[in-house]
Amino acid sequence: MTAVRKQIKLEEDEDAAQLKFPSEFKTADALLISEVHMLLKVRKEQNEEMDEDQELSAVFNKTLEYTEKFSFYQNRETIKAVRENLQSKNLHKFEAACLANLCPDNYEEAKALIPSLEEKFDDDELNEMLEDLKTFKDFQ
Repeated sequence: MTAVRKQIKLEEDEDAAQLKFPSEFKTADALLISEVHMLLKVRKEQNEEMDEDQELSAVFNKTLEYTEKFSFYQNRETIKAVRENLQSKNLHKFEAACLANLCPDNYEEAKALIPSLEEKFDDDELNEMLEDLKTFKDFQ
């Protein structure tokens, strides 16, 4: 099989909308933007505490800015509660991360952004999940 045909075969096998991921992702967790933000903040603090003034890269700083802007959950307790809440549902870890990261306003938006939810949940169930996320976001 040629390299091009192998690539086409791989692309056919991968489809996030249908929760088809490469084998490398089977054991990987999908992080929330808020989790990434916390990790980057800790790294930045560690860097500032070091005796050596090692400059953080521009990519690091831009990523930190991005995660700060799009981090919906501000503290560890809230992040943990969001993750636990979503894990208690019949969600793939990718779907859970997408819901938490995107915070869609309603079931229609959620299903448009995450097509795999269409067959899994009725509209009321999905709206309930979204209301839970909104509550976590608002009361932290």
